[in-house]
Amino acid sequence: MHEFSKMSPLQVWYAETSVNDFIQSLPKAMQSNVKKRVEKTAAHGGSEYDFPKLASTVGGQIRITDQPPLIFHPKIPGATAALDKLFQAYRQSLSDDRRMLFDRYRLVDVAVKVVGVGSVGRRCWIALMMSEGNDPLFLQFKEAVTSVLEPYSGKCPYRHHGQRVVMGQRLMQPASDIFLGWTSAPNGRQFYVRQLHDAKIKPLVETFNAEMLRVYGMACGWVLARAHAKASALAATISGYLGTSSDQFDVAMGKFALAYADQAERDHATLKAAVRKGKIVVSYKS
Repeated sequence: MHEFSKMSPLQVWYAETSVNDFIQSLPKAMQSNVKKRVEKTAAHGGSEYDFPKLASTVGGQIRITDQPPLIFHPKIPGATAALDKLFQAYRQSLSDDRRMLFDRYRLVDVAVKVVGVGSVGRRCWIALMMSEGNDPLFLQFKEAVTSVLEPYSGKCPYRHHGQRVVMGQRLMQPASDIFLGWTSAPNGRQFYVRQLHDAKIKPLVETFNAEMLRVYGMACGWVLARAHAKASALAATISGYLGTSSDQFDVAMGKFALAYADQAERDHATLKAAVRKGKIVVSYKS
């Protein structure tokens, strides 16, 4: 953050770190393996890679494959009309050039998809789109609700929470998903939209040694600092608040991380206890 506070607004806006920059920062013994993982993920990224795992042909029609309890088709009266309105609203949230790209696909099927712990209890749908040449595109519709920070930071200037999420991502990220948008369901629930799989790679944190964890932490810190510097005009203020000669902020973050980990363990124990008592029904994927 101290470095960003010295940059001009345009320098901060265009600042970025590449895959090669990250690989070069790694211990030499790990660079080759990480490079291979990145290349493999890049080669298998996108909807074409997801298609054989998530879709099949049923009665001559391409459909998303049910994989309960993680992926399934709920029965909803009037779903066709509701979907038409939902997709029209989503289309309006795209810029003109993205609309032209989106219009080259047609909707084939939608299904509910259970997602990760960050969205527990929230609605999530996946939609399968196909081009005239039968090229697949999977879009994910994730429910967006009031930010947990709103009671402390003030009311969000965006009336639509899906728009809030999208604008935040566009502001903080050097390059965002080209299909980022937002929409609302007829029942009033708000969603943001993005591609389901966009060549993401998951770091194997459980395999890191102390040196690798330090490098990874520095990379995450750089990205977080850039996001704050780009999203506000307070880079110098934040830098001054963090300070340069004291470890007070570092210690505070360490304490927060330990407290968060302890809370996660308590939450999981509470969940297991509720399952044992029959308060929560659990479904397992075989």
